[in-house]
Amino acid sequence: MRNGLEVSGKLIKAPKGERRRFDQTTILLHWLTVVLITIQFSSAWLRGAVHHETSLAAAILTIHRTAGMLTWLIGLMRLVWRHNFAYLPPFPESMPKLQQTMAKANEFGLYVLLFLQPITGLGGTLFHGHPFELFMWNVPALLAPNPEIRALFVEAHEIGAKALIALIGLHAAAALFHQFVLRDEVLQRMLPTISPSARARKPKAQLAIGEVE
Repeated sequence: MRNGLEVSGKLIKAPKGERRRFDQTTILLHWLTVVLITIQFSSAWLRGAVHHETSLAAAILTIHRTAGMLTWLIGLMRLVWRHNFAYLPPFPESMPKLQQTMAKANEFGLYVLLFLQPITGLGGTLFHGHPFELFMWNVPALLAPNPEIRALFVEAHEIGAKALIALIGLHAAAALFHQFVLRDEVLQRMLPTISPSARARKPKAQLAIGEVE
């Protein structure tokens, strides 16, 4: 029995007792992404609730842009880590192939949107033709105003946000379904720690296999 995952011709080993979970770096990057996405949606909704010409609205928009660019960078780090170093635990044997395919498709869609959303948002900003703040920097106007192209980027950004909410909702619903209905420990694979109750639910047969390995 192989105690790891083959990535780019190399066998990535996981510590005993952790073979059903993602590696700690993957888990950390996942939850950083969750925090940044929460900041982005919260800031978007907050900005919609205040007058757009106020300094508060400008500060909220800066937070939104900064979180978006950080999400893009974290997403890039996740892909590099996943391709070269990550330990990816297998799906439970009881999980049908169709569900596995759907989970992979959802994950792929999330990655695509997490990369495209900051790009469409930045495009809308650049074609506005005004200076803007990003992180702690004041960025001058880099392009001439182009309302037509900007409108396309803004519309793509709004559509992408709705699609992202839908995929995140499906992702979270599936995780909760596995946790409370199927009880197959899929959710535990990405949690920072395994709760004592989850450990107690492990079948004795699985514990015996772990001891043999």
